Amino acid sequence: MIAWDNHGRVFMGSESSGDPAGTKKTFGDEWVARFDNPDGENGNPINDGKRFLGSEIVARGSSAPNLLGIFNDKTAIEADRTGGTFDGNVYFSYSRFTGAGVNAIYFARSTDHGATWSHPIRIGAGGPTVNFVQFPDIAVTGNGNVYVTFLRSDFPFTQVKQAAVMYVKSTDGGQTFSAPQVLTNLVLYRPFDQPEAEPIPIPPSSVDDPKFGEESAAPTSFVRDCGDFSNHCASGYTFFRRDPSPRSTADQFDKQHEWVYVIFDATKPGTQISTGTTFSSVAPGIGSQSGVYFTRLNGATGTHTPPVLIDNQNVGHQFFPDISADGGVLHTIWWDSRADSCYSPTRPVGNCANRSTVPSLDVWASVSNDFGNTWTGTTRVTDVTSNPNYEQFDNRTIPFAGDYLWVTSLGNFSFGTWTDWRNTVQGVDPREQPEDEDNTTADVKQCRTFNAAIGAWSGDQCPHDGGIDQNIFGDKTP
Repeated sequence: MIAWDNHGRVFMGSESSGDPAGTKKTFGDEWVARFDNPDGENGNPINDGKRFLGSEIVARGSSAPNLLGIFNDKTAIEADRTGGTFDGNVYFSYSRFTGAGVNAIYFARSTDHGATWSHPIRIGAGGPTVNFVQFPDIAVTGNGNVYVTFLRSDFPFTQVKQAAVMYVKSTDGGQTFSAPQVLTNLVLYRPFDQPEAEPIPIPPSSVDDPKFGEESAAPTSFVRDCGDFSNHCASGYTFFRRDPSPRSTADQFDKQHEWVYVIFDATKPGTQISTGTTFSSVAPGIGSQSGVYFTRLNGATGTHTPPVLIDNQNVGHQFFPDISADGGVLHTIWWDSRADSCYSPTRPVGNCANRSTVPSLDVWASVSNDFGNTWTGTTRVTDVTSNPNYEQFDNRTIPFAGDYLWVTSLGNFSFGTWTDWRNTVQGVDPREQPEDEDNTTADVKQCRTFNAAIGAWSGDQCPHDGGIDQNIFGDKTP
């Protein structure tokens, strides 16, 4: 994540997961790299952020397999650009897992341009019946107040329980926060299925093979993504993991309002339907359609506008939205599957009834010139519809699509970035004998040899030939 201050400095926040020694331990350290203008604050702005000043650890994880230690996740960063009392402060938030799915939202701040960081404080937590909080995001309003929004949902995910977008507020530059408040309730859209592993041996991955270890956990009675072999699911579908991920922002130069703009994806009420399979998105055997919603929080009064669908469509899912605000103009971006030729609320994105997969995802965007009261200029941003279900991870057995899109703006100008699969080279997985349900439509190019002496396949010997070319793109948005 990236944040700029008003003085030529840029702060890049990230998490680092996994043991460099190659064990199955997870660490989940959170850190911030800081940069400034080598010619000082008054130097040519073209050199802003060009000098690297160092990286600082904000929070450390612990070494334990299957996330059973301290694992920090889902990074958010923002800087105060208001010119007020807390101008130049840098704020950092993340979720902290401490085993068995129990977690909390933490927050840290820096008052010396990222050189040192406060001890992280807990600002939102789960409990005996509400024990999943995730996806923090930070907004700073024009008066310097700090807001952190996050998702709260009940556990286990396979039951229809309460879910909400929550928020906390700080009026003292991030030193202390209010108790968490419900911004708006929602119906989750979270795909899951029943695991049904296929007993086909898979050799160790090569060094160039992307590992699918992020947020992996001990075996359960349900899984959030499905593919081949050990990742095979009872429904026979192939799909990537996704969660509702609220995002928030504020216009730091708006001194007239204490408004926080929030966007999130959720099940559209009334679209729930029996899937007829083990695949589900709301409750076991129940699917639905997801849409992107917008609401505006008035931090001064604690009230908010009714959540509205930004672009209500009868076909397709919408998810992973982001939002940016400047000068009263709001820009949004999201993934959209309205071009999915096999769309059904009973199936995952890009999956057909015969279990094959098809190109199905585009990026769409919209703009509001009246603080979110109306949305116009809704436009398809991508010029290629791509297939998000290619099995590129965990030794080419499962898809992964990440958790975020990104948009930034200055007035009427905005720029968005996303991941897609237009450059992925489709292929055949020789280990699938006979071919499985997706009929090669989710398989990527890979080169393997079979060693009859040990009865096992080699790892992928051509990982740079396009099979794992899941790339990042960007473009101007409405």
